[in-house]
Amino acid sequence: MAHAKIGLEVRSGLLATEGTKVLAIRIAIILVTLAVWEGASHSGLFFKDVVPSIATLFVALVKLLSGSAFYTHLMVTAGEIAAAMAIGSVFGIAVGLILGANPFLARTYEPYIYYFGPTPKIIFFSVLIMLYGVGSGSKIAMGAISCFFPITLSTLAGMREINPVLIRVGKSFSASRRHMVFKILMPAMRVPMITGIRLGLGVAIIGTLLAETKLSNKGLGFMVIQSYNRFDMPTMYALIIVVVSIAVLLNMLIERWSRSNSSDNLGSLA
Repeated sequence: MAHAKIGLEVRSGLLATEGTKVLAIRIAIILVTLAVWEGASHSGLFFKDVVPSIATLFVALVKLLSGSAFYTHLMVTAGEIAAAMAIGSVFGIAVGLILGANPFLARTYEPYIYYFGPTPKIIFFSVLIMLYGVGSGSKIAMGAISCFFPITLSTLAGMREINPVLIRVGKSFSASRRHMVFKILMPAMRVPMITGIRLGLGVAIIGTLLAETKLSNKGLGFMVIQSYNRFDMPTMYALIIVVVSIAVLLNMLIERWSRSNSSDNLGSLA
Protein backbone atom coordinates (compact mmCIF):
# COMPACT_ATOMS: atom_id res chain seq x y z
CA MET A 1 0.00 0.00 0.00
CA ALA A 2 2.82 2.36 0.97
CA HIS A 3 4.71 1.56 -2.24
CA ALA A 4 1.61 2.25 -4.34
CA LYS A 5 1.11 5.59 -2.60
CA ILE A 6 4.75 6.55 -3.15
CA GLY A 7 4.49 5.54 -6.81
CA LEU A 8 1.37 7.65 -7.24
CA GLU A 9 3.08 10.67 -5.67
CA VAL A 10 6.12 10.24 -7.90
CA ARG A 11 3.92 9.98 -10.99
CA SER A 12 1.98 13.10 -9.96
CA GLY A 13 5.24 14.95 -9.47
CA LEU A 14 6.51 13.92 -12.91
CA LEU A 15 3.25 14.99 -14.55
CA ALA A 16 3.42 18.36 -12.79
CA THR A 17 7.03 18.83 -13.91
CA GLU A 18 6.12 17.89 -17.49
CA GLY A 19 3.17 20.30 -17.43
CA THR A 20 5.47 23.10 -16.26
CA LYS A 21 7.91 22.36 -19.09
CA VAL A 22 5.10 22.36 -21.67
CA LEU A 23 3.82 25.70 -20.36
CA ALA A 24 7.35 27.16 -20.43
CA ILE A 25 7.86 26.02 -24.04
CA ARG A 26 4.53 27.54 -25.09
CA ILE A 27 5.40 30.86 -23.46
CA ALA A 28 8.85 30.77 -25.06
CA ILE A 29 7.30 30.22 -28.51
CA ILE A 30 5.04 33.26 -28.03
CA LEU A 31 7.93 35.44 -26.83
CA VAL A 32 10.19 34.36 -29.70
CA THR A 33 7.41 35.03 -32.22
CA LEU A 34 6.86 38.52 -30.79
CA ALA A 35 10.61 39.20 -30.83
CA VAL A 36 10.93 38.09 -34.47
CA TRP A 37 7.90 40.21 -35.43
CA GLU A 38 9.32 43.28 -33.66
CA GLY A 39 12.69 42.73 -35.30
CA ALA A 40 11.09 42.43 -38.73
CA SER A 41 9.13 45.65 -38.19
CA HIS A 42 12.36 47.59 -37.55
CA SER A 43 14.52 45.78 -40.09
CA GLY A 44 13.67 48.01 -43.03
CA LEU A 45 13.06 44.98 -45.23
CA PHE A 46 9.37 45.78 -45.64
CA PHE A 47 7.34 48.81 -46.66
CA LYS A 48 6.01 50.98 -43.89
CA ASP A 49 3.21 49.35 -41.87
CA VAL A 50 3.40 46.08 -43.81
CA VAL A 51 4.83 44.63 -40.60
CA PRO A 52 3.85 47.20 -37.95
CA SER A 53 5.51 47.22 -34.56
CA ILE A 54 3.87 45.57 -31.57
CA ALA A 55 3.20 48.99 -30.03
CA THR A 56 1.42 50.09 -33.21
CA LEU A 57 -0.62 46.91 -33.25
CA PHE A 58 -1.58 47.42 -29.60
CA VAL A 59 -2.79 50.96 -30.31
CA ALA A 60 -4.78 49.75 -33.32
CA LEU A 61 -6.28 46.93 -31.25
CA VAL A 62 -7.35 49.30 -28.48
CA LYS A 63 -8.83 51.70 -31.01
CA LEU A 64 -10.68 48.86 -32.72
CA LEU A 65 -12.15 47.45 -29.51
CA SER A 66 -13.17 50.88 -28.22
CA GLY A 67 -15.29 51.66 -31.29
CA SER A 68 -18.96 50.70 -31.51
CA ALA A 69 -18.74 49.86 -35.22
CA PHE A 70 -16.58 46.82 -34.46
CA TYR A 71 -19.23 45.25 -32.23
CA THR A 72 -21.95 45.87 -34.82
CA HIS A 73 -19.93 43.97 -37.42
CA LEU A 74 -18.95 41.33 -34.85
CA MET A 75 -22.59 40.56 -34.07
CA VAL A 76 -23.34 40.16 -37.78
CA THR A 77 -20.49 37.69 -38.28
CA ALA A 78 -21.24 35.85 -35.04
CA GLY A 79 -24.87 35.41 -36.07
CA GLU A 80 -23.89 34.10 -39.49
CA ILE A 81 -21.37 31.64 -38.05
CA ALA A 82 -23.80 30.45 -35.36
CA ALA A 83 -26.52 29.85 -37.96
CA ALA A 84 -24.05 28.12 -40.29
CA MET A 85 -22.82 25.84 -37.49
CA ALA A 86 -26.36 24.98 -36.41
CA ILE A 87 -27.40 24.03 -39.95
CA GLY A 88 -24.16 22.26 -40.83
CA SER A 89 -24.05 20.35 -37.53
CA VAL A 90 -27.65 19.12 -37.71
CA PHE A 91 -27.34 17.92 -41.29
CA GLY A 92 -23.78 16.63 -40.82
CA ILE A 93 -24.61 14.56 -37.74
CA ALA A 94 -27.84 13.29 -39.33
CA VAL A 95 -26.12 12.19 -42.54
CA GLY A 96 -23.26 10.62 -40.58
CA LEU A 97 -25.70 8.63 -38.44
CA ILE A 98 -27.70 7.48 -41.44
CA LEU A 99 -24.67 6.38 -43.46
CA GLY A 100 -23.06 4.76 -40.42
CA ALA A 101 -26.20 2.76 -39.66
CA ASN A 102 -26.81 1.59 -43.24
CA PRO A 103 -23.87 -0.11 -45.01
CA PHE A 104 -25.64 -0.01 -48.37
CA LEU A 105 -26.15 3.77 -48.20
CA ALA A 106 -22.58 4.19 -46.96
CA ARG A 107 -21.15 2.30 -49.95
CA THR A 108 -23.34 4.34 -52.29
CA TYR A 109 -22.93 7.89 -50.97
CA GLU A 110 -19.79 7.91 -48.84
CA PRO A 111 -17.43 8.37 -51.83
CA TYR A 112 -19.22 11.61 -52.72
CA ILE A 113 -18.65 12.91 -49.17
CA TYR A 114 -14.95 12.11 -49.42
CA TYR A 115 -14.59 13.54 -52.94
CA PHE A 116 -16.44 16.80 -52.32
CA GLY A 117 -15.03 17.30 -48.82
CA PRO A 118 -11.61 18.68 -49.89
CA THR A 119 -13.13 20.81 -52.67
CA PRO A 120 -12.67 24.57 -52.06
CA LYS A 121 -16.19 25.65 -51.16
CA ILE A 122 -15.63 29.24 -52.28
CA ILE A 123 -16.12 28.13 -55.89
CA PHE A 124 -19.81 27.64 -55.06
CA PHE A 125 -20.22 31.16 -53.68
CA SER A 126 -21.49 32.63 -56.95
CA VAL A 127 -24.18 29.93 -57.04
CA LEU A 128 -25.08 30.68 -53.42
CA ILE A 129 -25.42 34.37 -54.24
CA MET A 130 -27.93 33.54 -57.00
CA LEU A 131 -29.85 31.28 -54.62
CA TYR A 132 -29.78 33.32 -51.41
CA GLY A 133 -28.89 36.85 -52.52
CA VAL A 134 -26.06 39.12 -51.43
CA GLY A 135 -27.21 39.34 -47.81
CA SER A 136 -26.44 37.12 -44.84
CA GLY A 137 -28.15 34.10 -46.43
CA SER A 138 -25.32 33.39 -48.86
CA LYS A 139 -22.71 33.76 -46.08
CA ILE A 140 -24.61 31.38 -43.81
CA ALA A 141 -24.92 28.88 -46.66
CA MET A 142 -21.20 29.19 -47.34
CA GLY A 143 -20.35 28.46 -43.70
CA ALA A 144 -22.88 25.62 -43.48
CA ILE A 145 -21.49 23.87 -46.56
CA SER A 146 -17.95 24.31 -45.24
CA CYS A 147 -18.63 22.70 -41.85
CA PHE A 148 -20.98 19.99 -43.13
CA PHE A 149 -18.27 17.71 -44.52
CA PRO A 150 -15.88 17.44 -41.52
CA ILE A 151 -18.82 16.93 -39.16
CA THR A 152 -20.32 14.24 -41.40
CA LEU A 153 -17.04 12.38 -41.80
CA SER A 154 -16.25 12.53 -38.07
CA THR A 155 -19.74 11.29 -37.17
CA LEU A 156 -19.45 8.48 -39.71
CA ALA A 157 -16.06 7.48 -38.28
CA GLY A 158 -17.51 7.57 -34.78
CA MET A 159 -20.37 5.28 -35.78
CA ARG A 160 -17.88 2.67 -36.98
CA GLU A 161 -15.98 2.77 -33.69
CA ILE A 162 -19.01 2.05 -31.50
CA ASN A 163 -18.73 -1.15 -29.50
CA PRO A 164 -21.40 -3.57 -30.84
CA VAL A 165 -22.09 -4.61 -27.24
CA LEU A 166 -23.66 -1.20 -26.59
CA ILE A 167 -26.05 -1.66 -29.48
CA ARG A 168 -27.00 -5.14 -28.27
CA VAL A 169 -27.62 -3.73 -24.78
CA GLY A 170 -29.97 -1.13 -26.25
CA LYS A 171 -31.83 -3.76 -28.23
CA SER A 172 -32.10 -6.03 -25.18
CA PHE A 173 -33.87 -3.17 -23.38
CA SER A 174 -36.17 -2.70 -26.40
CA ALA A 175 -34.91 0.84 -26.84
CA SER A 176 -36.73 2.96 -29.37
CA ARG A 177 -34.86 4.46 -32.31
CA ARG A 178 -34.81 7.85 -30.58
CA HIS A 179 -33.37 6.35 -27.40
CA MET A 180 -30.80 4.39 -29.39
CA VAL A 181 -29.59 7.59 -31.05
CA PHE A 182 -29.60 9.96 -28.07
CA LYS A 183 -28.85 7.55 -25.21
CA ILE A 184 -26.42 5.10 -26.79
CA LEU A 185 -25.03 6.09 -30.20
CA MET A 186 -24.31 9.79 -29.67
CA PRO A 187 -22.78 9.40 -26.18
CA ALA A 188 -20.63 6.53 -27.44
CA MET A 189 -19.20 8.57 -30.32
CA ARG A 190 -18.97 11.84 -28.42
CA VAL A 191 -15.21 12.29 -28.99
CA PRO A 192 -15.30 11.97 -32.82
CA MET A 193 -18.37 14.20 -32.95
CA ILE A 194 -16.71 16.91 -30.83
CA THR A 195 -13.62 16.66 -33.03
CA GLY A 196 -15.80 17.12 -36.11
CA ILE A 197 -17.55 20.11 -34.56
CA ARG A 198 -14.21 21.72 -33.69
CA LEU A 199 -12.95 21.19 -37.24
CA GLY A 200 -16.29 22.34 -38.62
CA LEU A 201 -16.16 25.51 -36.54
CA GLY A 202 -12.79 26.41 -38.01
CA VAL A 203 -13.85 25.96 -41.62
CA ALA A 204 -17.22 27.65 -40.94
CA ILE A 205 -15.37 30.73 -39.70
CA ILE A 206 -13.10 30.64 -42.73
CA GLY A 207 -15.96 30.17 -45.18
CA THR A 208 -18.12 32.89 -43.64
CA LEU A 209 -15.33 35.47 -43.42
CA LEU A 210 -14.11 34.66 -46.91
CA ALA A 211 -17.62 35.16 -48.26
CA GLU A 212 -17.83 38.50 -46.43
CA THR A 213 -14.61 39.67 -48.06
CA LYS A 214 -16.00 38.86 -51.52
CA LEU A 215 -19.38 40.57 -51.42
CA SER A 216 -20.70 42.25 -48.29
CA ASN A 217 -21.10 45.60 -46.59
CA LYS A 218 -21.04 44.30 -43.03
CA GLY A 219 -19.22 41.74 -40.90
CA LEU A 220 -15.62 41.24 -39.79
CA GLY A 221 -14.60 39.95 -43.21
CA PHE A 222 -15.88 43.20 -44.71
CA MET A 223 -13.87 45.18 -42.15
CA VAL A 224 -10.72 43.20 -42.99
CA ILE A 225 -10.98 43.80 -46.74
CA GLN A 226 -11.84 47.47 -46.21
CA SER A 227 -8.74 47.91 -44.04
CA TYR A 228 -6.67 46.22 -46.71
CA ASN A 229 -8.08 48.45 -49.46
CA ARG A 230 -7.21 51.53 -47.38
CA PHE A 231 -3.78 50.03 -46.66
CA ASP A 232 -4.59 50.35 -42.97
CA MET A 233 -2.40 47.40 -42.05
CA PRO A 234 -2.45 47.90 -38.24
CA THR A 235 -6.26 47.72 -38.20
CA MET A 236 -6.23 44.72 -40.52
CA TYR A 237 -3.79 42.88 -38.27
CA ALA A 238 -5.83 43.87 -35.20
CA LEU A 239 -8.92 42.35 -36.79
CA ILE A 240 -6.99 39.18 -37.61
CA ILE A 241 -5.81 38.95 -34.00
CA VAL A 242 -9.38 39.34 -32.75
CA VAL A 243 -10.74 36.68 -35.12
CA VAL A 244 -7.98 34.21 -34.21
CA SER A 245 -8.50 34.89 -30.50
CA ILE A 246 -12.25 34.28 -30.78
CA ALA A 247 -11.68 31.03 -32.70
CA VAL A 248 -9.16 29.81 -30.11
CA LEU A 249 -11.49 30.74 -27.25
CA LEU A 250 -14.42 28.91 -28.83
CA ASN A 251 -12.29 25.81 -29.37
CA MET A 252 -11.12 25.93 -25.75
CA LEU A 253 -14.71 26.21 -24.54
CA ILE A 254 -15.78 23.23 -26.68
CA GLU A 255 -12.84 21.19 -25.38
CA ARG A 256 -13.62 22.08 -21.76
CA TRP A 257 -17.28 21.24 -22.26
CA SER A 258 -16.29 17.90 -23.78
CA ARG A 259 -14.05 17.10 -20.80
CA SER A 260 -16.73 18.05 -18.31
CA ASN A 261 -19.09 15.57 -20.00
CA SER A 262 -16.49 12.85 -20.51
CA SER A 263 -18.24 10.05 -18.62
CA ASP A 264 -20.39 7.76 -20.77
CA ASN A 265 -23.96 7.51 -19.61
CA LEU A 266 -26.36 5.06 -21.16
CA GLY A 267 -29.15 6.70 -19.15
CA SER A 268 -32.65 5.49 -18.73
CA LEU A 269 -34.08 3.73 -21.74
CA ALA A 270 -37.61 3.99 -20.50
